[in-house]
Amino acid sequence: MIKKILLWGGLALLLLLVAGVLAVGMSLGKIVKTGIETVGPKITQTSFRVDSVNLSPLSGAAGINGFVLGNPDGYKSAQAISLGKAAVSIVPGSILSDKIIIHSVEVRDAEITFEGSPFGANNLKQIMDNVNALAGGGAAGTNAPAASTPAASGNKPGKKLEVDDFLISGAKVHASITGIPGIAVKEITVPIPDIHFSDLGKGNDGITAGELVQKILGQVTADTVKALANSVSDLSKNLTGAAKDILSGAAANGTNAVGAGVDTLKKGLGGLFGK
Repeated sequence: MIKKILLWGGLALLLLLVAGVLAVGMSLGKIVKTGIETVGPKITQTSFRVDSVNLSPLSGAAGINGFVLGNPDGYKSAQAISLGKAAVSIVPGSILSDKIIIHSVEVRDAEITFEGSPFGANNLKQIMDNVNALAGGGAAGTNAPAASTPAASGNKPGKKLEVDDFLISGAKVHASITGIPGIAVKEITVPIPDIHFSDLGKGNDGITAGELVQKILGQVTADTVKALANSVSDLSKNLTGAAKDILSGAAANGTNAVGAGVDTLKKGLGGLFGK
């Protein structure tokens, strides 16, 4: 009888422990979800929506489900980037520290909506302008994080981050191209190559959430522009001289169409690409 009591008592304690862990995981997931939806809009000046975040406090495994990054005002599509699920691995003990250590982030089959001209104004460039304004305007294509500007937001500096491995694979761009007279194809869908970063925020300093978004979104924007420039490269047959050279250069290096490079392209093309 005593053995049975001890056995059932042990099972009850085990069930309570499992229930407690699940409850803590659900609570942490809700906290992370709220954090993403609160901090994200301040960085991009667009909506951030997450359906749910599942986080195991013991293993550090997390899943971010139904993430949607909204478009800036003035664009037709309701979203700029969406993904079904992202798998994240976090060092559990770091959640309560000043620097959260993330082992890995894996994003598969992201859907990117592009509106505008690859060589002028577009929704992704507008979002990047918003991010750069907050994060200090560092170059998206460099490894150095931009200078943090917590005073700009009026808040004290938040937690720092370290991301050891970040992979985006299988992403597709659904583009509605405007501002390019004579283009026969307005709606196109193109894949972009895998995007891989490692050792982001390594060391004592780490990086802020704004710097991380700037780094990742900057590369997504550059690769999207490059893929679209390649897709509309048939335009070059209608151009001559310097304009043709500039278009060819943009197709070879999408980062030239981000930030200040956009102004150069527009001037070189004599306003052909509008906006």
